[in-house]
Amino acid sequence: MERRRFAIGTFVFLLAATGTVSAQSENRDLIDGLEYQLLYVALPLTLFVLMILVYAAVKFHDNDDPRPTAEDPALEITWTAATAVILLFVGIAGYSVLVSPYISPTQPADLIGDADTDTAGGDAAFESLEDLPDTDDEEIHVRGYQWGWEVSYPQANVTTSDEFVIPADQNVTFWLTSDDVIHALFLQDLGVKQDAFPGEYTRARTIAYEPGEYDAVCTEFCGAGHSRMDADVIVVEPDVYEAWLDDHADENGTVSAPDVDET
Repeated sequence: MERRRFAIGTFVFLLAATGTVSAQSENRDLIDGLEYQLLYVALPLTLFVLMILVYAAVKFHDNDDPRPTAEDPALEITWTAATAVILLFVGIAGYSVLVSPYISPTQPADLIGDADTDTAGGDAAFESLEDLPDTDDEEIHVRGYQWGWEVSYPQANVTTSDEFVIPADQNVTFWLTSDDVIHALFLQDLGVKQDAFPGEYTRARTIAYEPGEYDAVCTEFCGAGHSRMDADVIVVEPDVYEAWLDDHADENGTVSAPDVDET
């Protein structure tokens, strides 16, 4: 009885410890949702297997005359079918997230044109700004270099350095490229990760829920200054974003991001 209570208590504690935290973007929401789905399946299965192992160890540890396990076709069919069902669930759950336009932002065939296709991820890689298709998102151009990020907002001819400014509650597309080596933009809190290749443009997509300041880093080893290649992501209200673009539209060079307190 005590063992059973301990097992139940442990299970409840683990479920409570993995309670959902408010996601900061659609990407993060999808990723966290998949993680919790798989966790809620994996935890009881893990405890079930652990209980069987403990039972077998206790029951048979003094067995001086061990015998081979008798054949049991029904049991073998049961565990094979159960494994198939679990794998099917994992596959369907994972696929439903991977096909999201926020996780795998593919382009419709009529927009891709003659662009090269990355068969590994299904995304389109474009060779120049002129090749980029039109989207309904707020578009931001990101250029990685050793060791920093230049961020351009083409609709207002505004540029920032190591600062990403995006509006909250709006679809945002990042078009990424690199000047020298392969970089990888990773916005952990927003669940965004995409490689930036020299001479090509790749796409990342998100919609952030909450105004605030988040971290961006490069997760592709790109040389001696790789550890210093970080940036700030400033999410502001749409009206603050538009006002910031209008205020700096005629300026040359890089400008500073708006103060988060303005949101």
